[in-house]
Amino acid sequence: MFDDAVGRKVCDALRRASARGVRCRLLLDAVGAKPGLRAFAGSLRASGVEVHAMLAGGLKWRSLSRMDLRNHRKLALIDRRIGYVGSQNLADAAFVPGHPNRELIARVRGPVTRQIAALFASDWLIETGERLVIGEFAPDGNGTTPAQMLPSGPAYPFENARNLVVALVQRARRRVVLVTPYFVPDDMTLGALRVAALSGIDVQLVLSMSNNQRLTRWAQRSYYDELLKAGVRIALYRPHFLHAKHLSVDDEVALIGSINLDIRSFALNAEAGLVCFDPAVAARLHDVESAYLRDAQQLDLHDWRRRPRWHRSVEGVARLADSLM
Repeated sequence: MFDDAVGRKVCDALRRASARGVRCRLLLDAVGAKPGLRAFAGSLRASGVEVHAMLAGGLKWRSLSRMDLRNHRKLALIDRRIGYVGSQNLADAAFVPGHPNRELIARVRGPVTRQIAALFASDWLIETGERLVIGEFAPDGNGTTPAQMLPSGPAYPFENARNLVVALVQRARRRVVLVTPYFVPDDMTLGALRVAALSGIDVQLVLSMSNNQRLTRWAQRSYYDELLKAGVRIALYRPHFLHAKHLSVDDEVALIGSINLDIRSFALNAEAGLVCFDPAVAARLHDVESAYLRDAQQLDLHDWRRRPRWHRSVEGVARLADSLM
């Protein structure tokens, strides 16, 4: 959350809701949402909104087992009936100057909202010690899409997000499209992409041509050669900073959420993804992906290898440094 027009609009809505008797809870990452916490936490609490910082940073990091853990989830739940899951922060699209974000959010109803409630309750318990009562409630909506929430993060015994991405890539029989702003994969993910492409699967990776993380931008370029050589197609989206995070497999499965295809997202960040097993949802996501590709540059292996030699040196150093960080 930033101290900008969007942050103020959200906080105004929370104050109005609290004034009419709605119990409002807001969890913000202590580092990522520091501007919003500084600007709005006091006035929100005075209005009855319960605000808590997650994974305190700064001088308080000593209370954690590590100082680099972050809660990267982006979730909202309204009256336990309507949920939102995706890549959107509580900030203006242009909160990083020169890099206006393009996002993707799923609006959900039905039984999956109970899973969102449970995930929020687990984060709330960790930060506040209060046990929220999820309770039994009648799902709203008559949809037919099988869906489930996938939580992941360092609190789990396995790297759930990485394992799901690898499993979905291995499950593909015709086509897989992966969209992410940050691409610094581990060996298992990299291997799955290569094997799928070498097996004849159409593997399309959609990244952003602009990037607000300079080190990551250089690091991810170091993977392009080996992926292009294996047959993975790489497209760089040009108009905006593509901050959306999603994946589609064949015409059957869609994954939408906060999960980046990088080591930090797999191992250090608390993330949330929505998995949908529905051809109709996959088809809608294909339309979004096609729109990206119409405004993207597809890389060519021969042309890519003609880049300056010093670029390769910087890419290698950045790959090592980004993995360590």
